[in-house]
Amino acid sequence: MALALLGLSIFLFLNLDLDGASFSPASASSSSASNSALEITYGSVIKLMHERTKYRLHSHDVPYGSGSGQQSVTGFPNVDDANSYWIVRAQPGTNTKQGDSIKTGTVIRLQHMKTRKWLHSHLHASPISGNLEVSCFGGENESDTGDYWRLMIEGSGKTWKQDQRIRLQHVDTQGYLHSHDKKYQRIAGGQQEVCGVREKRADNVWLAAEGVYLPITASK
Repeated sequence: MALALLGLSIFLFLNLDLDGASFSPASASSSSASNSALEITYGSVIKLMHERTKYRLHSHDVPYGSGSGQQSVTGFPNVDDANSYWIVRAQPGTNTKQGDSIKTGTVIRLQHMKTRKWLHSHLHASPISGNLEVSCFGGENESDTGDYWRLMIEGSGKTWKQDQRIRLQHVDTQGYLHSHDKKYQRIAGGQQEVCGVREKRADNVWLAAEGVYLPITASK
């Protein structure tokens, strides 16, 4: 795990405009007070862990065989997999910058680090349960409102931190990012379905887990 986070830190240093910033590598298993208080900021690269099943939000260059035919999104059981990293991005047209904190109610985007596509949803039916399909779509210069997710922090917290329970509600469909123990047999054997569900349920709660957290931008 430590080597994986070190490699990710080096990747970020070489590929992102960090303006001399330092990194805060974090793992979900860490019990240190400093890690539990880490804030998720724009530009951070994180894994999202499904609270109930502990699977990580995951994508790979494998299309759905039904519905939209776009790049599939699943829940992945293993912690050490590079296809489970997501870059936290702002909604286009805002004045936010890399390193800014993210408050509850904010609309964000999640960019799959490896394929550069955006976490996306629409009215196509998901392959197993028939709920709203969640896919990856677009690219660096191709993004639309189907990539917009509203951050909803559970409890009293106002700013997104690593130890907080969250929901992500899709702006266009109003579906919550959801997973459950329904698993694929062929295209992603052993991985579980990720979909959108319009009702609040225990299975649409997530937590920020492993990743590299960019430090908060100092006010000027």
